[in-house]
Amino acid sequence: MNDTIHDTPAEDRPTCRALVPVEPAANDAPPVEQASASVPVVRAPGPHDTNPAMVYLANKASAAGRRGLVRSLDRAAEILTGGLSKSALTVNWAEVRYQHVAALRAVLLEQAAANPPTIKAATINHTLAAVRGTMREAFNLRQIDADTLARINNVKNVKATRLPAGRHLDAGEIIRLFYACGDTPVGARDAAMLALLYGCGLRRSEAVAVQLADYDAGAVTIRHGKGDKERMVYCQPAGKEAVDAWIARRGPWPGALLCPLVKGGHVKQRAMTPQAVLMRLRFLADKADVERFSPHDLRRTFVGELLNNGADLSSVQKLAGHASSSTTQRYDQRPEDAKRKAAAKLPLPYSAPKLLLENDPPPPEDAEPAPDAPG
Repeated sequence: MNDTIHDTPAEDRPTCRALVPVEPAANDAPPVEQASASVPVVRAPGPHDTNPAMVYLANKASAAGRRGLVRSLDRAAEILTGGLSKSALTVNWAEVRYQHVAALRAVLLEQAAANPPTIKAATINHTLAAVRGTMREAFNLRQIDADTLARINNVKNVKATRLPAGRHLDAGEIIRLFYACGDTPVGARDAAMLALLYGCGLRRSEAVAVQLADYDAGAVTIRHGKGDKERMVYCQPAGKEAVDAWIARRGPWPGALLCPLVKGGHVKQRAMTPQAVLMRLRFLADKADVERFSPHDLRRTFVGELLNNGADLSSVQKLAGHASSSTTQRYDQRPEDAKRKAAAKLPLPYSAPKLLLENDPPPPEDAEPAPDAPG
């Protein structure tokens, strides 16, 4: 396609040097620099229906998922173009080849080594997956051939094992959070919010999207979950009581179940925002003297508690709306509990020193080292 071919002569295109120098040979010959690879040139975005990145993003139903992919693709664009662009829409994806994606992976690994708390293996793999997805669309648009796509797909993900993110809240913390809601209109709303986030395991974006018509005697229909999937979740009796108490204060008008309130406890007839959920949870955590947590930590706790109490993995996966059971298993605390019990079996001969009573003899001083024997 003509719009995928740039007019810049090959000798004038920006280049990047090899990221890893070749090791010197055994005969101590000087290292040979790897051949430089052409950086895909920046071009005008062009029509959306011929831009692989735009087509790839358009096929994603979730707005939150698209935002994450845009960040990953823009990060890839900055590296692929040598800093000439920070937008994936201006990369000439038709020119991306195996060596470019391999170099991208190497740069991301270097950045991760320099900033370990910021860039994790999952971040790198998300970026590589976004690039591979974009290149699949480039193939579908007949901008690259099957051999090019196969070679790019051979760039492997980064393998790493990480402890589960976030934290699980214990039973005492959950009790204190509900107690902190209090007996006010906004407290009733907050208790219903906790009943959905913890009691039903909803994502905060799902919780604020629940409509009054989606709630029926403790059953909640999630109509726009991750991946635009629908599912049913269920409030336990106490959770149903909290939601019903909020609806009694909210009123029967159709619309969002969780709503903001203004001064005086008046309900505004619109949905809370995901950011408002985060801020309310921070307020409740401070009020309840609970270590701060993310909204997703309540979802982690929901999954972990169900698994710990004997619920089968398949049912928990469906309640959580996970596409894969491996995602659900990452929330499982049972392996850690087993390790903790195994570690407790190790004998360790230590006991805290006893306090000296007034009439007890003083402990002996450390012995002086014996003088060296004469040589």
